[in-house]
Amino acid sequence: MSPKKAFQPGRKNSPGRPQSSFGQFEASELFCSRCRRAVPVRKRLLLILPEGDKYEYLCAHCSNSLGTKMEFEERDVQILI
Repeated sequence: MSPKKAFQPGRKNSPGRPQSSFGQFEASELFCSRCRRAVPVRKRLLLILPEGDKYEYLCAHCSNSLGTKMEFEERDVQILI
């Protein structure tokens, strides 16, 4: 008879980083203070950083800035001298 493994809540099957149940959220509409309603947005790249990219959400009607988002990813950073 083999010993049974005890149930341990909160443990993931794979060691290390816990698995996410979703990827990245994308905003399709946000509230614009100028237009005073929820409006479609455009996503604009602001910065490319070693830890990821920073984006800005703009109102599709008046181009007012509605917020920012960081998309983190691992990159090989090489410094040229």
